[in-house]
Amino acid sequence: MTAQTSTTPERSAPVPEDLEQISATLGGDSQSRTEQIVLGIFIVVPFLALAAAVPMAWGGWLGWTDVAIFAVMYAVTGHGITVGFHRLFTHKSYKPNRAVKIFFAVAGSMAIQGPVVRWVADHRKHHKFSDRDGDPHSPWRYGTSIRALTKGFLYAHMMWLFNPEQTPQRKYAPDLMKDDDVVRISRQFPLWVAVSLVAPAIAGGLLTWSWQGALTAFFWASLVRVSLLHHVTWSINSICHTIGERPFVSRDKSANVWWLAIPSMGESWHNLHHADPTCARHGVLKGQVDTSAFVIRTLERLGWVYDVRWPVKERIAAKLVVNSRPELDEAA
Repeated sequence: MTAQTSTTPERSAPVPEDLEQISATLGGDSQSRTEQIVLGIFIVVPFLALAAAVPMAWGGWLGWTDVAIFAVMYAVTGHGITVGFHRLFTHKSYKPNRAVKIFFAVAGSMAIQGPVVRWVADHRKHHKFSDRDGDPHSPWRYGTSIRALTKGFLYAHMMWLFNPEQTPQRKYAPDLMKDDDVVRISRQFPLWVAVSLVAPAIAGGLLTWSWQGALTAFFWASLVRVSLLHHVTWSINSICHTIGERPFVSRDKSANVWWLAIPSMGESWHNLHHADPTCARHGVLKGQVDTSAFVIRTLERLGWVYDVRWPVKERIAAKLVVNSRPELDEAA
């Protein structure tokens, strides 16, 4: 693949005035210097905590209460991204009742990866231009040499977040901008960031009835949890578009990375996702753990979600590389 060339900014079709106003309240299409500084703080500080995690644990600053709060917060906010931001709001893999919709919009916001409308707009643009010019975070954007790929890998992992030119939300997420619940939660993003950081400390303090319990819970279940979830999510953009197995036919370099499956809650079965983006289950082959699909299945059995787009055996088989017909793929 050759290095990408710059393109002129995308032109959006005229939109109703109300969407223009909503877009402005959700951050608009550009990122200010202040927003970049705040973003940097929320990346660097949790990462420093993650780097200090091992010596802190060795020094006795890790108890079972911290582990339990960490596990609950990681599962709730992580599935908020995978089941909510990704499979529900971005790809419409299922239809939820209002309570489920609101829950996952809030839970995903507490992962501190950006407001829901912004997140969805970025990801939809990624799928439209996956690993091509226009992809917000392709590791192949600078070329295929070792130096170019190293630079592209770092950009895809996290540096793309600092791009001043943001994805037009009114172009890529107009449906969400018409949903009052989603818009309200997107505007409330700073509130959910605060809840995400403070709630573990409150829980730790109440469970241990001590200031030390509150402090260690904040360290592990707030700072370390946020950083770990950040890097696992970003690894889908970088690692899963660079290395791994590609059993399914797709138009990009998306791949499956098995050792990320559990921490990413099934998102690292990324090759199938790009071959069939609206499928509610990403780990469709034998032995592929996908806890996000399990959550959706459970909600379906409870009657809280419906019209789930589960994998169809014949469709999946047809997308396997071993069953594909090259002449048809080229003509498609």
